[in-house]
Amino acid sequence: MIQRRRHRIISVANLSVIVLALSSITVAAQSVNVKGLIKGRNGDTMILQTSDSLNLVILLTENTEVSQVQGLLKARRKEMSMAALIPGLAVQVEATHDADQGQLIAKSVKFKGNDLEKAEAIQAGMHETKLQAQQNKEALEQQQAQLQQQQAQLSEQQQKIAANKAAIDAAVARFGQLDDYYIFDEITIYFGNGKVNLDPKYNPQLLALIEKAKTINGYMIEVKGYASSVGSVSLNQKLSEDRADNVTNFLLQQGHIPLTRMLAPAAMGESHQVGNDKTAEGEAENRRVVVRVLQNKAIAGT
Repeated sequence: MIQRRRHRIISVANLSVIVLALSSITVAAQSVNVKGLIKGRNGDTMILQTSDSLNLVILLTENTEVSQVQGLLKARRKEMSMAALIPGLAVQVEATHDADQGQLIAKSVKFKGNDLEKAEAIQAGMHETKLQAQQNKEALEQQQAQLQQQQAQLSEQQQKIAANKAAIDAAVARFGQLDDYYIFDEITIYFGNGKVNLDPKYNPQLLALIEKAKTINGYMIEVKGYASSVGSVSLNQKLSEDRADNVTNFLLQQGHIPLTRMLAPAAMGESHQVGNDKTAEGEAENRRVVVRVLQNKAIAGT
């Protein structure tokens, strides 16, 4: 009877030892030691690059011990803040595996003092690199904006040149051209026999011509007076001169055309007859002043 009791006690003791051993094995199996470089931090999450994994996620908690090992034998430890866990730092992590959440939870994180200095130097260099990259990006964006502005200005200038050329082509097709000038527009003013004064009915036409001229780059005004062949040559020369002068005075005084925009009035006398002096209608056509709006070809750029 006593022997049986002894056997039972021994069996229970052995069973307890076995249970404790199995429990120790289970706990030991859940403990993990990892070495690697910190790739990133996001709050309580730390990402390590190890020899086996490029992105090993480890959870930090309030109970995680952070320390810096010191001394020749690395036997001394200095408690550190989690703020020291920066990207680029080589660390040794003791963690447990949470089977329910499928996460590694850090119990302790250790690193060497010189490794922290290296990581801080890397961070400083990265900051300078990022700052320089940002400055380069801003400079490039500014250059691109300036280039776009220049392209827009060039496009606008090309459009103006094209519009100017189209206006020149239209004017040349309508009126023709002189040796040094394009003729943009012209009007003809008629006078009575022996008359030199400007008829007021032509005032609106002249003023409209002046307004058009002011829209043309580098415009000039040409005034030429003519007379019919009836009467003496000297008288007709004087008539053509007075007619041209009177029209020119109107352009200067009423149209406010600067003298620098006026070509010298020309008295053409009996030359360039356009009408038949054998008829009253032909004589009337010859008693005239022609006012033209011109543009110098050099200014026009052709």
